Amino acid sequence: MNVFSCDFPLSSASVFLIDHAWTYRVESARQQLEQVPGLLQRMASLMHFDFHGEYPDEDVVEQVLEEMWKYNQTYQLSQGTAEEKVPVWYIMDEFGSQVQHSDEPTCSMAPFFYMPEQIAYTILWPLQDLANGDEVTRDYAYGESNPLIRKCRLLPWELADMRAISPFTPEPSDLYYQSIFQENKETLPRPTEAQVYPKDKIFKVYTEMRQVLANLKHPQFVFTDKEEEADILMLYSHIKDYRKLSEERPHVLLNQFPCETMVTVKDCLASVARRVGGTEGAKWLPRTFNLKTELPQFISHYQQNQERGQDNHWICKPWNLARGLDTHITNNLNYVIRQRESTPKVVCKYLEKPVLFERQEVGPVKFDIRYIVLLRSVQPLQLYAYNVFWLRFSNRPFSLDHFDDYQKHFTVMNYTEGAQLKQVHYDDFIPQFEKQYPEYPWKDVQEGLFQSFAELFQAACSRPAPYGICAYPASRAVYAIDLMLKWDANAEGERIMQPQILEVNFSPDCARACKYHPSFYDDVFRTLFLDDTQGCPVTRIV
Repeated sequence: MNVFSCDFPLSSASVFLIDHAWTYRVESARQQLEQVPGLLQRMASLMHFDFHGEYPDEDVVEQVLEEMWKYNQTYQLSQGTAEEKVPVWYIMDEFGSQVQHSDEPTCSMAPFFYMPEQIAYTILWPLQDLANGDEVTRDYAYGESNPLIRKCRLLPWELADMRAISPFTPEPSDLYYQSIFQENKETLPRPTEAQVYPKDKIFKVYTEMRQVLANLKHPQFVFTDKEEEADILMLYSHIKDYRKLSEERPHVLLNQFPCETMVTVKDCLASVARRVGGTEGAKWLPRTFNLKTELPQFISHYQQNQERGQDNHWICKPWNLARGLDTHITNNLNYVIRQRESTPKVVCKYLEKPVLFERQEVGPVKFDIRYIVLLRSVQPLQLYAYNVFWLRFSNRPFSLDHFDDYQKHFTVMNYTEGAQLKQVHYDDFIPQFEKQYPEYPWKDVQEGLFQSFAELFQAACSRPAPYGICAYPASRAVYAIDLMLKWDANAEGERIMQPQILEVNFSPDCARACKYHPSFYDDVFRTLFLDDTQGCPVTRIV
């Protein structure tokens, strides 16, 4: 990089605007480099690549996509839809991009979004008076005082060997869970006895959920539009003040548990899994690091993998988003490190050997499975799985390349414009699966899945709140567990299909369940609120 110095004296009261050469979201970066006239040439020149062609060169596109994480900056909008809040990445113009790092910077920079024109700039201001010839520098790890974390954050520009750091990640201390509990602003319920209801009681249900209103037909449940007279609250919104509810309305049954974030938020899920599998986590969860608290351990693990020649593909996920939003797959360490500057994320080992499903018209593709689980009680633990499960498929054959190709590496097509939504009913899927994998009967595969669900909830309920899911007698819950299968080996070296839990969702979208199984909510309500599973397509897991 060039060293930029002042051509004239600058006062510390000066302010300068820097243009942005390229603003984008990661999923569209390749397409823009290939299609926007002049963009690839400008980025190649800015990053000092030798490229003079008029047409996009695939190798140069890959170079820019690899190198841009040394130049990228980010911001995100605080308002709008979930899609609009996904972080935006940008590269400053030729001047801004060449301002080098210093631990004792002479200037500072920050993005500035000008609302009237809906355009972003970067503001630069000197931190001191600068004389003619003084170097213009900034701190690439601005605001970070921890020396080790600074070293990690600066690694894209200042190489460092972190292999001496232990990559093992024990379960966080109690303070970690206490801070999450405080951030969530929940109150724990008072200790109460479980209510006993007559077998023929008619329950009044207050709900915000259209799917429940349209599909719950069981005669022991009637709807009310008055929350204060309800026996059951079925809510989308998260309840915060459990203490007040337990004091004023202990008889009211709920569709959520205090501290259920232990399983529904990805960093907590990874922490809880270490109660099963120790410092590396449970076998049913991909190896996961919290980028906010475990960045040094991740870098050490990555560099040790690199030294051993092991696969190093990783997927970065926001703590609390679904549908693949702001999710990134890469083997580029710089890419992962820079994700720490946007929304809070975990980084999980990407499944390089997933079990694939042969789509006749496409080829072998990734697929994931969604199971609905019903948590009726924490003490004693009562967990059921709905026997019907749902499948989602990628639309392009799987291979370890082009990780920005959404239809190759992701399976959620419901929200992707123009994408085919492949649907296979579970009872059609099972014989097709067994035909493709005759040595792996689905009954045996499902037994392994249910075992992983049991271990997850046993771990999550093994400690009192706020270190585990709270044992509130009035709570019930419906969760969706999304998972994949990967190829692994057991202790005897035999090839096995190992379940890999991807995430656990609170109050999942059950539109397909209602469409193809009209009794779905009747089955759910009978299991959770009547403790009646006779004739219901559910399996008691714990």
